[in-house]
Amino acid sequence: MKPSRKKRIYVDTSVIGGCLDREFSAESQRLMALVRDGSFTMVISQIVPNELAAAPPRVRAVLESISPEHIEFADLNLDMMALRDAYLAAGVVGPRWKEDALHVAAASVTGVDAIVSWNFKHIVRLDHINGYNDVNESRGFRRLTIITPLEVIHAADDEEDGQKI
Repeated sequence: MKPSRKKRIYVDTSVIGGCLDREFSAESQRLMALVRDGSFTMVISQIVPNELAAAPPRVRAVLESISPEHIEFADLNLDMMALRDAYLAAGVVGPRWKEDALHVAAASVTGVDAIVSWNFKHIVRLDHINGYNDVNESRGFRRLTIITPLEVIHAADDEEDGQKI
């Protein structure tokens, strides 16, 4: 049996900020610990540091605490912008939420295993997930798994218990 490759997960800003949020801190911090120990490769785009620029230093420190060897930086490109615009044109989200759509586009174009988010309004919501994936398929991209850190943690725990993910 060939060894499985390390999973690549696109992490949006809500997960990093979630490390210091009472409701989401336990799961967000556990996910960051899994990234730090090399269980996952965290993929981010320039959107994340841009959004964190206005955050308190404690929030920015979460991203800074991850070793660069466990982070893959996805440069924003024309394919991502075009896919974001396709999401907007399809009405998946409105223009006001173009950065959220760009997170999804960046995750889709880079071919990650999943995008991980706490953004229940514009990303982790069934109608939006279906809309993003309908656009992805119409433009030749594969369907994207969109989940919260909780699902990643459960999958990692199952793998530790010897269960196939």
